[in-house]
Formats: sequence, structure tokens, C-alpha cells
Amino acid sequence: MVKERARIFVVGGGYVGMYTALRLQRRLKRELGRGEAEITVVTPDPYMTYQPFLPEAAAGAISPRHVVVPLRRVLDRCRVVIGEATAVDHAARTATVRTPATEEEGTEGIRIEYDELVLAPGSVARTLPIPGLAEHAIGFKTVEEAIGLRNHVLEQMDIASSTRDPAVRDAALTFVFVGGGYAGVEALGELEDMARYATRYYHNVRPEDMKWILVEASDRILPEVGEEMGRYTVTELRRRNIDVRLETRLDSCADRVAVLSDGSRFPTRTVVWTAGVKPHPVLAATDLPLNERGRLRCTADLAVEGVPHAWAAGDAAAVPDVTAREEGRECAPNAQHALRQARVLGDNVVHSLRGEPLETYAHKYAGSMASLGLHKGVAQIYGRKLKGYPAWFMHRTYHLSRVPTFNRKARVAAEWTLAGLFKREIVSLGSLEHPRAEFELAAGGKPSQDPPHNPKGSS
Repeated sequence: MVKERARIFVVGGGYVGMYTALRLQRRLKRELGRGEAEITVVTPDPYMTYQPFLPEAAAGAISPRHVVVPLRRVLDRCRVVIGEATAVDHAARTATVRTPATEEEGTEGIRIEYDELVLAPGSVARTLPIPGLAEHAIGFKTVEEAIGLRNHVLEQMDIASSTRDPAVRDAALTFVFVGGGYAGVEALGELEDMARYATRYYHNVRPEDMKWILVEASDRILPEVGEEMGRYTVTELRRRNIDVRLETRLDSCADRVAVLSDGSRFPTRTVVWTAGVKPHPVLAATDLPLNERGRLRCTADLAVEGVPHAWAAGDAAAVPDVTAREEGRECAPNAQHALRQARVLGDNVVHSLRGEPLETYAHKYAGSMASLGLHKGVAQIYGRKLKGYPAWFMHRTYHLSRVPTFNRKARVAAEWTLAGLFKREIVSLGSLEHPRAEFELAAGGKPSQDPPHNPKGSS
């Protein structure tokens, strides 16, 4: 039993937030039933996105609704609040939360009081002051961005197929991806695979007409899979006529022209930015200790350093890696650590409430894998290197085992099975982003050309 009534406040509904809340509601089932504990989860979306499946969702291999897990269904014993925490005053044990209703009400937000704080807001895209980036680029962190990018690529092929202007056609068929990490390489590999397949249904667009360009500032891509597998990935992408440019930066994308640091200029209507992430801005609006990179200073038991009743894990937390040989090394902010940290974090919050000893988070990094398109991949697991079909199969098998709930596992497996029996879907549903456009035109209005107020679109 807990020593006293506990109000647990979880910021974030991603990997760490959802799995921690799920662990807490299982471990505190009796206390929740007796009213001795309550769990509140604040998240901007009513679902958790399983990000390793975003590239396949963008390529049409998986339905978008199967990439997300509805939080209200999974966290049925928790109070789920849709909104964003804008400030946390841990000394007073209060947080300010902005919800969809606060704008309508004209208020700054609601105040939530708590006893135990779990900070897992994740990360946001790390951008640079590059001319034209905010106006023309798209990220690849959300399911909305993945589906928007799929629709956009197919629409560019439609434009190229119907135009008589060579300049318009060339810009439409040029796709620039910035960032050689997981997100950039997997998104590029899957979408190039999809677009190349789609050309068989266009009478005047061939695979060799398209330009796919990967821009990476360092001298290697996919550093997580090792130097040898990184070199293999570059060779494999170039074999598919993908222009991989290492030690190169994007200097500008203003006026729909991508200007690279090596002097190259590419007229393009597609710039995908996947060049890293940074901690969520809410961390700077707390009274908790941060390191030089803006992440929360944490101990090996996932408590915020020097602050009682505050916990953190995942991208927001600088957790010491107790399995590393080097002194002061931290756990990498990736899904492999996040999933395991959430389990230990949930248990330690319960241990703390019950006055029990805390557990130390210790996980030796097992390795990494990446998909490069259908039946293509790279992997380095426990020092063993795999490439091609075996790596791709291992990638799918591992992530199928990790996606939450049996419901999602079964649906994803069924879709993969059907995809092996039937042809790939190549339909663009771009109108999802502006669903009222046709009605506005029919009603005598002028369809807005501006993006919707909601930055994630209307789909």
C-alpha cells in the first residue's frame, strides 16, 4: 500500500509517457480502485505514435490508424487531458496546462496540482536559421507529416506528368532530404521505393526522371549501425540512383531552390528536414536542473538529480549509462532505451510511494537496424552485421513485437500479409489537408491557400 494518497502527473503521451502510465496503472490497480492514487496524463494528441512505422505508413505499407495507439483505450484507469504543459512549478507542485478549450475561453490555461511528477515530453525538431526552411520544408516526426509527405510526393508526380514546362517538371521530380539519421534514411528509402513503383502507372514519368538527394553534414550516415554498415547503406542508396552528399549542408531553400554548401543548386518543391531533434521547450519552463544540452539531469534510478518527487526518462532526460566503460556517458535518446526506462521509471515511482528501495536502470545497447525500402535493410545486433533481406525481416519482426497492444500487432501483421498478395496502393488524398476547400468554392467563397491553423493539418 502507498503511504499516503498520491496524485501522479505525467507530462507526455509518447513512448515514455504512455508506457510509464501503463506500468503505473497496473502496479497501482488496487490503490486506484480505492481512490488512494490518481494518474493524470497530459498530452497534445489523444494517441501515441509508434514512430519506427512512420516510413512504412508514408509508403502506404501500413494504414496510418494502425501506427497510433489510442491513449484513452489503453490508459483506461488514468485521466487523459489533451493539451500541453506550458510551465511547471515543482516547488509548489503545480503545472499550467493549455487545452483546446482555453483558447476558446480566453484563459491562459488550467492549473493542475500533483504530488509526483513524471516528465516525458519527448523532443521537437531541431531547426537552423536557414532561409526558406520554415516556409517550404516539412518534418518527419508525426503521422500527419508522414501522410502529408506521401500525398505530396504523389501530387508532384501528377504535376510532372501533366505539365509542359521542363522547369516545373524538374522541380516537381526533385526530392531533397536533409539528415542522414534513422528518420531521413528510412523515409527516403521507403518513399523512393514507393515512387519508383508508382511510375509504372504514369505514361511519361520514369524512375530515372526523378532526383532523390540525401544531404548529411557529417562524413557518414546511420552512425548507430556502425561504420561498415553505414558505408554499405551509402553504396546501396547510390546504386538506386540516389544522390548521397556527405559533409554537405543545406544553406538555403528560399524560392523553392535548395542551395547546398558545395555550391549545388536544385529547384525543388520538396525539402524534408530530419536533421536532429532537441529537448521539448517545456523543460526550460520548469524549475528543474538542466544540462548544457537542455535535458533534465537525472540519476541512474531515473529521478531528477537533487529534486524529490520528480522523475524523467527518454529524450527529455540525461540518464547516466551505468553499463558504459567511459565515465560520464549518458544513455542515447532512442526508442530502445525509452521503452526500458519507462518500465523502470513506473516501478520506481511505485517503490517511492511504498517506501521501498529504488531500481537502477542498466541496459547494454543491443544494436540498431534500419529499413531501406521493401526487402532492403541494414542491421548490427550484438556485433553481428546483417544487410539486405535478413536485416529488413529482422527490422519488421522486432518492431512488430514492440508495437503496443495485441490489437495493433494483429492489424499490422494482417496488412503486411495482404501487401504480399496484392499490389501497392498509390492513391494521393491531398484534400485531407484542406477538407473544406471544395465546399467553400461551391458556396461562393474563395478557398484559402494558407495552411490550416492547426499545424498538424485537418486530417
